[in-house]
Amino acid sequence: MAFRDLIPWSKNQELAPARDNFDPFLTLHREMNRLFDDVFRGFGATSLSPLMEGRFGWPKVELSETDKTLTVSAELPGLTEKDVQVEIANGVLTVRGEKKAERKGEGRFFTECYYGAFERQIPLEGVEEDKAEASFRNGVLTVSLPKSEKAREGVKRIAINTH
Repeated sequence: MAFRDLIPWSKNQELAPARDNFDPFLTLHREMNRLFDDVFRGFGATSLSPLMEGRFGWPKVELSETDKTLTVSAELPGLTEKDVQVEIANGVLTVRGEKKAERKGEGRFFTECYYGAFERQIPLEGVEEDKAEASFRNGVLTVSLPKSEKAREGVKRIAINTH
């Protein structure tokens, strides 16, 4: 089996390299990738193909909340705190940075890793922006934002009635 037969897509081609055997599932996979690429390209996002740079929605984030704090965690594997920039302005938390590809050697290359510049914006409400704290450990960025007094007081529980 040739190395190219292991790669179901190509960066510069819509169809995979020619093969001796026709695989309808691989054809369906390729066409679905092309369909999603075309749909998201219309929204200003880049390709979803793992061989393309600049991922839609990367990095993935997790939001957690207590009575006093909102915490935003972002997974940034392979990066350090020097590769990431965190800003808060006008009620929006922005996480941006770049993961550079480290290609070693010559010849054929295949990757499913994410490379390129990224930016993620998260709207915030009811937090004290000037008291935000950020930490970076084991590839995870954590931003803690204390809630404002007004936001803490504004929470009211609503009872759920059963009929």
